[in-house]
Amino acid sequence: MMSFNGVFRISALLFVLVFATAVVDESVAEYTKMKTKTSKHRNAYASMMYMGTPRDYEFYVATRVLIRSLVKLNVDADLVVIASRDVPVRWVRALEEEDGAKVVSVDNVNNPYRNQSNFDRRFKLTLNKLYAWSLTDYDRVVMLDADNLFLQKTDELFQCGQFCAVFINPCVFHTGLFVLQPSKRVFDDMMNEVRVGRDNPDGADQGFIGSYFPDLLNQPMFYPPSNSSILDGNFRLPLGYQMDATYYYLRLRWSIPCGPNSVITFPGAPWLKPWYWWSWPILPLGLQWHEQRRHTLGYGAEMPLVLIQILLYLGILAMIRLARPNLTKLSHRRSEKPTASFHSALKLGAFWSILAAYVLPFFIIPTTIHPLLGWGLYLLGSSTFSFLASTVFLLPLLPLLLPSIGILGALLVMAFPFYSDGVVRGLFIFLYAFCAAPVVWSAAVRTAAAIQSSASFVVKSGETLPSSRFNKWC
Repeated sequence: MMSFNGVFRISALLFVLVFATAVVDESVAEYTKMKTKTSKHRNAYASMMYMGTPRDYEFYVATRVLIRSLVKLNVDADLVVIASRDVPVRWVRALEEEDGAKVVSVDNVNNPYRNQSNFDRRFKLTLNKLYAWSLTDYDRVVMLDADNLFLQKTDELFQCGQFCAVFINPCVFHTGLFVLQPSKRVFDDMMNEVRVGRDNPDGADQGFIGSYFPDLLNQPMFYPPSNSSILDGNFRLPLGYQMDATYYYLRLRWSIPCGPNSVITFPGAPWLKPWYWWSWPILPLGLQWHEQRRHTLGYGAEMPLVLIQILLYLGILAMIRLARPNLTKLSHRRSEKPTASFHSALKLGAFWSILAAYVLPFFIIPTTIHPLLGWGLYLLGSSTFSFLASTVFLLPLLPLLLPSIGILGALLVMAFPFYSDGVVRGLFIFLYAFCAAPVVWSAAVRTAAAIQSSASFVVKSGETLPSSRFNKWC
């Protein structure tokens, strides 16, 4: 059975872990500052940032992790961020002064495809990626999306030709990573094609660049020359430069025979990008991205909010422990004959308090925190609010805690590191869900019965008020 002392011990351990992480983050930040380079190079890795989506901050964090991971790999290139002019000044300053990037401020490209029936509004400014062709100070540019995870240095890409990209789809190349030769002529022509409304299947950068280089599928595969010479023409890049994370989830290991296994990309569902704490262990590779962040950018920005939440939950637990009898009296002080509306309001309050116990902690956790801290904070919050609901409404505690226990079990099943492949992992997850479903249903029925029973809420006048031990765990 779970006790207050057990919850306090878990909370204290989480607090110590957060404090230690904050100290390490500060050291990592100082180390990264010393490692950043400011010298001019012939080539560049570039990414882009723009504002106007619900996920601007998350992509800012992802861009910083990408830049710092390239710094850590000691790439022989400048690091450039193509940023729209409305990117906050403090973000630009952090990219330049702390990460060593060169920020190029640009005006947003007006997207003429925004009225297409299949247009996704989150891609409305991705045509800013075309500014990569305007970086004519460089011989070659590797253009990157923020969700790329580098496993090793890829400077050999600068030997590729005028345009090179990876086909992660059999017929369509992916614009999450591509190599280009900057050219004012090509850039001006692209801007003119945008203005006249060149055919664009998806209204975003993917469709436009794909239509601008329609014959890339017929071009030869890129193999870096051993003499370090630079190739001429367009080339297909081996799949190892854009390993779709989906490939990994089938075998739970990388086995890409085409080129070096250098870069992982995450082109899937936007709310399961690797920087979100809840994406792991649903998608196992999320932890690898966060490990890269831990060793580069750190989590200093999120630590104050995490510490505040832990202290808040500890305070609520202390309040429940010390004032439980008084809370019970206050919650049930009422007239001898309660009205039907009072009963309805009380039942409705119990229902919403249980729902809030599992919903509220999820939405107040910083979205880009490390998954181990994120899930730990979520389980601590949901357990704390379950304790509170149990005390105030005199509900049995164990059925209220079963969802938290079930979530913890699911996390352990999904995070188990020794599955032979993704199919076996999926079968074990299904088996766990099949076995857990009756237990969860039984807990839900028991909780509903307790809410419906007026005896669970009403203390008639003249009866002896319950002692502090009345509210048992189950």
